[in-house]
Amino acid sequence: MLSRTLLCLAVFSASTPLLADTVWLKNGDKLSGKITLFDGGKLLVQTQYAGAVTIDWKQVKTLESDQELLVKQDAYNGEKAKSLSAAEEGKVTLANGEAPKTVELASIQQILKPKPVVEDLVWKGNVDLALDYQRAEKDTDDYDVGFKTTARHGRWRHIAEGEYNREVQDDVTTTDNWRAEYSLDRFLTDQWFWQGRLNYKRDHIEELARQRVVGTGPGYQFWDDELGAFSLGSLLNRTDYEYRDGSKDNFYSVAMKWDYNRYLIGKKVEFFTNGEVGKPLSGVADYALDAEVGLRYKVTDWASLNLKAERDIISGTEDADLSKTRYTAGFGVAW
Repeated sequence: MLSRTLLCLAVFSASTPLLADTVWLKNGDKLSGKITLFDGGKLLVQTQYAGAVTIDWKQVKTLESDQELLVKQDAYNGEKAKSLSAAEEGKVTLANGEAPKTVELASIQQILKPKPVVEDLVWKGNVDLALDYQRAEKDTDDYDVGFKTTARHGRWRHIAEGEYNREVQDDVTTTDNWRAEYSLDRFLTDQWFWQGRLNYKRDHIEELARQRVVGTGPGYQFWDDELGAFSLGSLLNRTDYEYRDGSKDNFYSVAMKWDYNRYLIGKKVEFFTNGEVGKPLSGVADYALDAEVGLRYKVTDWASLNLKAERDIISGTEDADLSKTRYTAGFGVAW
């Protein structure tokens, strides 16, 4: 009798469909899956049968979801709905327990997952690779590999990043450098944090052969959600320069760091920029800038194409000024 009961339960469980979000379209079609994001006029639905599907918001009749979602009707304020219920055409009902509210679809600017209170480890990152082989009047081999990864647990955030660049023209190496950086942030509030970081750069071609930076200072996280993140930090740095002839400089400097990324067109495109500008407190140099800006186009859930521009400047030194600009195109993976 017991085995028969268990068998019936197993058959019932296998035949019972899993709960899914539903989107009804104005042409009569119905799409089932999981709503992941609405932004920029595009609704992104993850399905088991067709992967991520992007829907024009103007074609949506109504929708429902059993997820807790943040519904924003302007750029700054949002309402956390425990679920969404279908309503008449052009509307949706936000279920918040005691007082459900029906709103016009046209009034909604964004739908995204609310950012949870982080208690468990959250790990994300990306690796970008660019290769360029030219066989012409000048043979050129160009390699560019970069990575960035972030891990957050509670009020602690770890950030590690690095990059390697090498360019060879007619068997002569014209660029050969790498850098690595590690930062540790401690969030004092939901947005204010204190950062400590280590940075090392090695260049086998330029006059300035090594740069070592140790810094600390406060920062502010303006936002960090499904659509992107933006933070600013101010640092007091101890910097060591080592030149190719063996001479050295060490000094203190003040610097500002930024880190910004934004997902567009239903998270198909990512715009990003990050960098640091610093001013030495002595006369070693006038200023230093290390920055990058670029775009990533998502091909699959994990693969992307990328375009990137990098700028590296050290100005005002006696004989070791640096001014480099690099443009790269390649592919990458993200998690």
